Amino acid sequence: MKRSAALIPLSHQHHTVLSYTARIIRAATAADHEVLLAKFSAFLHNHLEPHFTEEERDLLPRLAAIGETQLVARTLDEHAQLRALATAIEGGDKAALTPFGTLLQAHVRFEERELFAVAEARLYSA
Repeated sequence: MKRSAALIPLSHQHHTVLSYTARIIRAATAADHEVLLAKFSAFLHNHLEPHFTEEERDLLPRLAAIGETQLVARTLDEHAQLRALATAIEGGDKAALTPFGTLLQAHVRFEERELFAVAEARLYSA
């Protein structure tokens, strides 16, 4: 699907995130987890948190204003869950990596397939 110009940067960020989540989900050994933990903070602060902040500052308020409150609530709830798992991971909880990766992968797919589809139809249609 061709994305609206307003959503292209967010969609491109999703590709980076999906690549990282695939590595998390495939990680099978303690050594794999150590490598992911070593890079996690940079991923979180350089990619994921700015992405969440942009959505929460720009896209979600616009969707809420046109009545898409269920989509906005789900997005915010998943952001909160992911932040909680990220806090656990940054605290050294290796067991949180897989649930984080699984939820983040599902979250990106939800945004691409549902949230962005509604945004394109209701906010950015020509």
